[in-house]
Amino acid sequence: MDIYLVRHTKVATAPGICYGRSDVDVAATYAEDEAAVRARLEPMVLAGSLVAYASPLRRCRQLAEALVPTGLMLDDRLMEYDFGQWELQPWDALPAHEVNPWMADFVHVPAPGGETFQALHHRATAFLTEALATAEPDATIVIVSHSAVIRSLLCHCLGLPLAHAFRLDIDYGSITKVRNRQGQFNVAYTNA
Repeated sequence: MDIYLVRHTKVATAPGICYGRSDVDVAATYAEDEAAVRARLEPMVLAGSLVAYASPLRRCRQLAEALVPTGLMLDDRLMEYDFGQWELQPWDALPAHEVNPWMADFVHVPAPGGETFQALHHRATAFLTEALATAEPDATIVIVSHSAVIRSLLCHCLGLPLAHAFRLDIDYGSITKVRNRQGQFNVAYTNA
């Protein structure tokens, strides 16, 4: 079974803004960005039956609906990291006494009013376990989601500690292919 983890395209927020769970819009370059993702993804997902999931946030939902117009399933467990009170604030304006403990241990320390990376990982892996259990063995699964969710799933598949998640580069519009053979995962990147 092949799983394609697709990150949403560029967003319409200023550089340096903390956004996660906020439902920000896609960038003005969306049409070109979507076409580039489609051109890379379509040749890879032709074989077998296709199952598609997406985060309900519009930046993922819009891309997923364009790529897979029928049969798409939205799942809240694929939503981005919840940064709580930091949402839509400039990163460089956040109080150091809040940011520094989070930076030192983002796996276990949440942003004020937000979630830990461990909590995100729990919901993301619960989703993946369920998706794998319900899919046909020859199915191709496409998941359109966010960088933190994709990093979490890759840590799970590769057996990496969650503390290493942000060492993985997950670009806008990137596609990461994961092959699952009887519970053994093999990961290959196909980036933008």
